[in-house]
Amino acid sequence: MKQINFDHLAASQILPEAKEAMLPFLSEDIGNPLSKHSFGNKPRKALEESRAYLAGLINASLPEEIIFTSCGSESNNLALKGIAQAYAKKGKHIIASPIEHPSVSHPLKSLEKQGYKISWLKADGKGNVDPQEVSSLIGEDAILITVTSASNEIGTLEPIKEIGKIAREKGVIFHTDSIACAGQVPLDAKELNVDLLSMAGNVFYGPLGTGALYVRKGVRIIPLIEGGIQERGLRAGTHNLAGIIGMGIAAKIAQEKLSERREYLLNLREKLIAGTLEKIPDCFLTGEKTNRLPGHASFCIKYIEGESILLHLNMLGIAATSGSTCSSEALKVSSVLEAIGVDPIWAQGSTVFSLGIDNTSEQVELFLRELSGVVEKLRMMSPLSAADIEQFRTMKHHHEHE
Repeated sequence: MKQINFDHLAASQILPEAKEAMLPFLSEDIGNPLSKHSFGNKPRKALEESRAYLAGLINASLPEEIIFTSCGSESNNLALKGIAQAYAKKGKHIIASPIEHPSVSHPLKSLEKQGYKISWLKADGKGNVDPQEVSSLIGEDAILITVTSASNEIGTLEPIKEIGKIAREKGVIFHTDSIACAGQVPLDAKELNVDLLSMAGNVFYGPLGTGALYVRKGVRIIPLIEGGIQERGLRAGTHNLAGIIGMGIAAKIAQEKLSERREYLLNLREKLIAGTLEKIPDCFLTGEKTNRLPGHASFCIKYIEGESILLHLNMLGIAATSGSTCSSEALKVSSVLEAIGVDPIWAQGSTVFSLGIDNTSEQVELFLRELSGVVEKLRMMSPLSAADIEQFRTMKHHHEHE
């Protein structure tokens, strides 16, 4: 049975060009980029080329504004904790969106326990945050604003440029988690007025376990990992050289093919969304319909659990998810869906599909046929009905007002 990957935000097939570029650094070119002898020459040059490619992908002013990390989660942790420590004397107030990935929301909760004040923004029913609310929350003690460029659960593209303008005018550091966006949609660090921006190589068809953090020149940040002078002293540790080379080549190709890929994925996405909403009754899209990641579709399918849908799809060779890879094992209602006001009962039926350049229109058609059968089968087995749900809500409302 041939597998179909509709979970590209978790993992994608590495580009052949990236894999080929990595191979020499796994065999003959074994030097450390920091070595002063000849073994370090070629690795050092390749490392800096990759840094330039990542800078080009987001139009950073300087290649040295790119700090290599092990993954997107590390990039987010370095940004948040590094800024919190560096600017603690100025204040301890952080403003954040409520639809962040766990690698943002969890560090923020840890900082809260250390005495930092976290102001959580509101999001509307489609997942949009309001730049004016951001502005209204900024006081003299505000040191950091963090708003995701797009949630990997609902795909809505956030008003980063508008928020960045406000942050820059008010002198507050602005970080955005662009892990789901980098290589998928145009990103211009200068135009967006961001101070820090997180990326992960696997999202644009580089190797897993590679990441980067853009840190605008002049922004102070305290390292999480100490012990060496790598990455301007901001991230100690021997470089994952082969991974960085692969990520760099993938970033270069992503920049070159951004428009072409985006158009291709938009067509697949529209077909998947329209077909799902047409074929599956009692199903609704989460997030914005059009202003969303080009290859992203997410739904809540009523009366059945999303996990059951995914298990049945997996048996048919189709891989998908119910939310963030980092939280899907938690088996609880998604904080993102809760933040946008999805009824907890329907949130249990959450499914997320992220498409990639190796997916085809034929695969989407096959998926739509299989999904209909899976949903029909599970609903026949489900003890829930519309009447049951209404009775539950009536009882819940009654108990709350006793």
